[in-house]
Amino acid sequence: MDQEQSTASPQDRPADAVPLSFVDRAPGFVQPYLRLARLDRPIGWQLLFLPSAASLALASPFASSWLEILNLALLFLAGAIAMRGAGCTYNDIIDRNIDAKVERTRGRPIPSGAVSVRAAFIFLAAQCLIGLLVLVQLNLFAIVLGLASLLLVGAYPFMKRITDWPQAWLGLTFNWGALMGWAAVTGSLGAAPILLYLGCAFWTLGYDTIYALQDKEDDALIGVRSTARLFGHRSAHFVFLFYAAAILFWFAAGFVAGSGLVFALLLMLPAMHLVSQVLRIDIDDGAGALRLFKSNRDTGLLLTLTLLGGSISGV
Repeated sequence: MDQEQSTASPQDRPADAVPLSFVDRAPGFVQPYLRLARLDRPIGWQLLFLPSAASLALASPFASSWLEILNLALLFLAGAIAMRGAGCTYNDIIDRNIDAKVERTRGRPIPSGAVSVRAAFIFLAAQCLIGLLVLVQLNLFAIVLGLASLLLVGAYPFMKRITDWPQAWLGLTFNWGALMGWAAVTGSLGAAPILLYLGCAFWTLGYDTIYALQDKEDDALIGVRSTARLFGHRSAHFVFLFYAAAILFWFAAGFVAGSGLVFALLLMLPAMHLVSQVLRIDIDDGAGALRLFKSNRDTGLLLTLTLLGGSISGV
């Protein structure tokens, strides 16, 4: 396929894609694969990376140096980009028939015919290999822990077919980095990273419910299940409850890790950001739901800085 044919026009570009990203400037034959990995939509790998960054911040007092934390952060960043792409590729292979029936997803590379299923599997294997090369740089405990996440990843695409709570499964899957960061530093787990992980899982349950508001009509037509459909007009109330649980678990994680007053005060920043999201939810505004979803990159950054501030201050 030549470059003119493969370049997405503005009307075909996904709403959450970055306008005129490097993907649009890449050679035509490469573009469908970059889009299959969602490299034109960086919010995904950002939200995958940030729980591990928060975990590294939480574990930083136990590191040998800040250089170790920086090195691990770069590894997790590379791993997040590779494995987010692999996860999206796997998900699109499984969901190709569903995606073809949904307005927002029918232009994806597999249902549109830009990438064959066989080529997608090869591309999936290549991305997993990159993720494996990153993983083996960590200690043995972290390697085993990382491999365990594949059980959650493998089951995720099927959750929307069997439960109204696929967002909850995504929360457990997408935030494994909240455990991995601590494990990479300490070679173990403890109450603090587990509490952080639970908080991040509730956070994802909230923001992915917001994201699912975009598709609730199409999902209803084809029988795909989601918390957005389950909650309906009460979606904002449930998102508030999920976000409140996230803040409580994050507070408990910092407390158990030894953070004090500075951490508690800084935690008000991500808390207020989440409350502002809830106040702006309109279940009938798909574009607004996407904007709120994408703003969770700022939530993750604020959480990471909060945990880092608490670790540095020790007060």
